[in-house]
Amino acid sequence: MHVAPPGGTAVQDHVALAEIELCGDLIIAASAAHEERLSLESIDEVLRVAEGRNTAPGE
Repeated sequence: MHVAPPGGTAVQDHVALAEIELCGDLIIAASAAHEERLSLESIDEVLRVAEGRNTAPGE
């Protein structure tokens, strides 16, 4: 059995953490919708897709 040594040697993948957070947000929104399906607009809102479109590359 391999155990990571103490001292904070863990590497954080910020992209993966952001994706996990977005998935969690989407799961919460879907569960709040109960039996209804989320519309594409609702999914875009939860995933903050419009924010990415409004920001030009390099800004």
